[in-house]
Amino acid sequence: MTDTEIEITADLVRDLLQEQHPDLAGLAIREVAGGWGNQMWRLGDELAVRMQRMDSTPELQLKERRWLPVLAPRLPLPVPTPVRFGEPSERFPKHWTVMTWVPGEPLDHGSISRGAHAADTLASFLQALHVEAPAEAPIATDRGAHPRNCTDGFESFFQPVAPDDIAADVRAVWDDAVAAHAWKGPRVWVHGDLHPANVVVSDGTLAGIVDFGGLFAGDPAWDLAAAWVLLPAGMATRFFDRYAHADEAAIRRARGLAAMKSLFLMLMGQNGDRGLPGGKPHWGPAGRAALDRVLKGA
Repeated sequence: MTDTEIEITADLVRDLLQEQHPDLAGLAIREVAGGWGNQMWRLGDELAVRMQRMDSTPELQLKERRWLPVLAPRLPLPVPTPVRFGEPSERFPKHWTVMTWVPGEPLDHGSISRGAHAADTLASFLQALHVEAPAEAPIATDRGAHPRNCTDGFESFFQPVAPDDIAADVRAVWDDAVAAHAWKGPRVWVHGDLHPANVVVSDGTLAGIVDFGGLFAGDPAWDLAAAWVLLPAGMATRFFDRYAHADEAAIRRARGLAAMKSLFLMLMGQNGDRGLPGGKPHWGPAGRAALDRVLKGA
């Protein structure tokens, strides 16, 4: 049995806690649906155990361990913060981390009904996050580049799923992003992976941000794309007015990246419809709705 084939069960989680953090082993353990690179388990009411599963290296968990305690105190929304470290062992040869639980429902299983409040909340969160990062902050390897350097990725999503009736419009948005000026400011902290499964909603609005494995220092446009990917129709303009730090080029890059992210969601939905590993059938409609918002622009 290879590492990726290890079955992660509640009994395994409890055994690992008993070995490394026995004071937590008596708490209730409940599996959390979803997750691909990592599998999540609720631990009592206030904690969660994040188990490395399909991620080939522990880099993403180790990044969260290093930087979330630094960032969390100044962010205006709850984020998962590491409280205990689980190290590889004979029982489970991968990393695992006990983190604070962020209450609410993932947006891919919920909805936003208070659009203006959510737009203001997201803008405030990203204002607080997008500050100059220290020199030792991580640099993205698979994201974070200018759209002109992401053309292969865009095409890999565009070709299989772009609807024929809007394909030309989608490509025009992407081409405009490619033509936009590059980010000229300092490298700022960027979440890097804001999509509906990585934000939590409650009472019709945003209530938390999770999964900082993609965290990097670079171009904030990668997060600003969330104006279309996450928020209801018509809220992008309000978001950018409240955020107040994005120039025209940043908005153009963000809109193109939002188109690419929407196509990715649609592809994951298509994979789910076909029963392929990692596919998410319910992401398809979410991706198409986001793409429609991108094309409307506002």
